[in-house]
Order: sequence, then structure tokens, then C-alpha cells
Amino acid sequence: MRIKLPLPSSARGWAPAIVGALAFLVLYEAPIRTLVRDWLNDPEASHGLLLAPLAIWLAWRAGISEEARPAPLWGVAILLAAIVLRYVSGLAAELFTMRMSLFAALFGLVVFLWGTRQLFRWWLPAALLILSVPVPDVILSSAALPLQLQASRMGAALLEWRDVPVTLAGNIIYLPGRELFVTEACSGLRSLTALISLGLLMGGLWLKHPVSRVVVLAAAIPVAMVVNGWRVFLTGFLVYFVDPSVGEGFMHFSEGWVLFVVAFLILGGMTWGVATFEGWLRRRRNRSSDGPPLTDSPAEAPA
Repeated sequence: MRIKLPLPSSARGWAPAIVGALAFLVLYEAPIRTLVRDWLNDPEASHGLLLAPLAIWLAWRAGISEEARPAPLWGVAILLAAIVLRYVSGLAAELFTMRMSLFAALFGLVVFLWGTRQLFRWWLPAALLILSVPVPDVILSSAALPLQLQASRMGAALLEWRDVPVTLAGNIIYLPGRELFVTEACSGLRSLTALISLGLLMGGLWLKHPVSRVVVLAAAIPVAMVVNGWRVFLTGFLVYFVDPSVGEGFMHFSEGWVLFVVAFLILGGMTWGVATFEGWLRRRRNRSSDGPPLTDSPAEAPA
């Protein structure tokens, strides 16, 4: 069912909602402003421009559950915890926890108005909102280096497989008269974040069982790593056999986008395969629950 909220019939009835909305905006103005700023200006956070509106649309599409019941005590408790987190993170000037307190407050309002059942009904929009928050730079830096080294090793191995003379030193691939430096931007971290979001979205929309969704979500990690390794290989191959200029500029950027589309198609194909397997299991379970078909007793042969 669609979201249908009972609207106040008088100005006095609107007063609590208006005061609450103004208090919310005053308290969370800084997290909202800085979050939108990062979505617009930071390439690592630009996926939030897609995830946040999509989460709002999915919540509207799911509507309010008929079993939704307000839970004021739990809602107030979550709201108070979110406000405390907002205050502490503001003192420490820590953006990530400040932004998470924003969404925690929104979840508290949902529980206050409609209860925990409604929050579980909106699990997919809630997860997309959480993924739209940029990860702190400390975590990004610590995660980027292992991905850089893994992509470098995979790319060098594939180049050796194609008889290209290479020497690997950390995240630097030495070719004859040329060297490829696998930077943090080429680590695959950006595509990994996007693929995890896409895996969550496709699993939530097309799969029914939580285990199936976890399988698709977990598959996004090796898919991103393998595709990025192939990106390093393709760059080195073209640099060695075609022209060193293809390893930088527009060609390098376009190559990244093409391989991301390939990764998306691979993940979509895996989701389709898991969904097909789910349907087969469901049909098999339905056949087994129906029992064997009834048959007529054989007619007696005439004497």
C-alpha cells in the first residue's frame, strides 16, 4: 500500500510537526550540508547522489505496513542516542559518526511513528542510506593499499601469461622502457563500493531469501578485484603493444568505465542465476508438499 499519513485538520494540529521538523533541521543542518557537499564534489562519494533518492523512492514504493504500530518508547530511546552521538561527534569534529547520527535519528522517528516492523519493512532503503555515507579517509587508505597490491599482482601475472616481460615491485609494474604505477584511484575501491551498493540493491529487489542476498553481496568483492586486475593487465598490454599514451588520460578513464559495466553485467548475471535457483527450489518444494498424485484403482479383469 502507498504511504498515507493522517494530516492535521487545523493549524494547531500542524504545530508539533512543524516545531519538530525545525528542531531536526537546526540540529542536523551541518551533517546534511556537508554530506550533500561531499556527494557533489568528492568522486569517492558521488554514488550518494543516486543512492539517497533511490532509497526515498523505494521507501515510498514499499509504503506503510498494515501491521505497523507506533513504538514511542523505543523511538524516543533511539532519538536520544542519536542526539547524544550528534553532540559527541560534533565536539570531536568527526563527520562519519555525525552523519550516521542523522540516519539514526531518522530511524528513531520511523520507530516512534510506526514501530520496528516498519523499519524492517524499509530495510533496503535504510541500508542504501547507510551506504551513501562516505567512508572515513583512514579506512579508505588502509583498504586501498591491499587492493592496489592485489591488482598489481594479478595484472603482472596476466601480462606474463601473454609473454610481456614485466618486473613487479609493490604496486609498480616495470615494462621495457615504461613503468605502470597502480595508484590509489586504480585500486578498485571506488568500483568495489559501487558494486556492493548494486549487489545490495539487486539482491533486495530480485531475491527472496537472506542467504541468497548475502551470496550476491559477497560476490561483489571478488568480482571487483578480478575486473580491476584485468584493467591493470589491459592497460599494460596496450601500453606495451600499442601506445604508451593509452595508459593515461581519456583512454584510461574510458577503460575503467567499460570494465565497470562488465563487472555490473557479471554481478547481474550472478543475481539472475541465484534467482533462477531460488525459483527451482521453490517449485520443487511446492511439488513435494503437494504429495504424490492420486490414481484410480485398476479395474478388475472380467472372469
